Amino acid sequence: MNKVKYRFNTKSLTYEKVSVTFKERFWKVLSYLATGLVFATLTILVSRKILPSPSEKKQDREIEALSFQYNIVNEKLKEMEQVLQDLEERDDNIYRSIFEAEPLPKSMRNAGYGGSDRYSQFDNYDNAELMKQTAERLDKIGKRLYVQSRSFDEVVKLAKSKEQLINSIPAIMPINKKDLSHAVTSGFGWRTHPIYKTQEFHPGMDFTAVQGTPIYSTGDGVVERADNMAQGYGNHVVINHGFGYQTLYGHMSRIKCKAGEKVKRGQLIGYVGSTGLSTAPHVHYEVIKNGNKTNPISYYYSDLSPLQYQQLVENSKNVTQSFD
Repeated sequence: MNKVKYRFNTKSLTYEKVSVTFKERFWKVLSYLATGLVFATLTILVSRKILPSPSEKKQDREIEALSFQYNIVNEKLKEMEQVLQDLEERDDNIYRSIFEAEPLPKSMRNAGYGGSDRYSQFDNYDNAELMKQTAERLDKIGKRLYVQSRSFDEVVKLAKSKEQLINSIPAIMPINKKDLSHAVTSGFGWRTHPIYKTQEFHPGMDFTAVQGTPIYSTGDGVVERADNMAQGYGNHVVINHGFGYQTLYGHMSRIKCKAGEKVKRGQLIGYVGSTGLSTAPHVHYEVIKNGNKTNPISYYYSDLSPLQYQQLVENSKNVTQSFD
């Protein structure tokens, strides 16, 4: 039951009964509802700004889980990189060196994927940087694995042709030890030129022997040239042994092979002489590896005992003048 309300009239100094119309009641109720609606709307908006919704909470949990998984993946990638680096070092310093193969250049192993836009598809994600780093590391590891796989393919081929490689390496002296005139040879390095009397680099070794002493191929190969057309070498032979090896034999009196001929280690290819720029009968012998002239003293392991090899090394160091 509604309470009856009265209002004091100050003019008549009496209480008068207050009567409320339906219209006044309607607007009053409407104002209450409007105020409540506005307050509820503001409360919802503020709570959404400050407090995450259930779906946002779920999304945050998923993002956190993904970040955790990405960090785990990066740790695994770090372990893979260490294992791969160990394989690369073994390949360069053990496997390839056994078969006289050059190590792969670092630029080939570590070649990256160029272009700053390669990983731009991750730009709009919350963990964009982490995702980019992971994708880049995966790409680099994949490239390094591919290079390493190709390198192992090459090593397998070298292993299959090991017998051919061993026979091709110039592993003996070009003159039989018993045929040498002196124990002393002119070695690889700076020497006094016998004619010009100036200090010049001697890119091989001189083995002295009497005129007509046999000269032998120091490894299996194919004769590249056999002529007297190179300045200073006189009658000379160049043999390509494959695997990056070449040998040169100079100042022959006679040549006993021809260009294009296949020769075996120990096969006769000519005779000692003094043709070209020479002062005495001898053979000037060079070993060329991948286009670079190297010290032949490093290759006589199939021909000399350890004591004989050491004596040869000492003798080659003591000589200060070459024969050509």
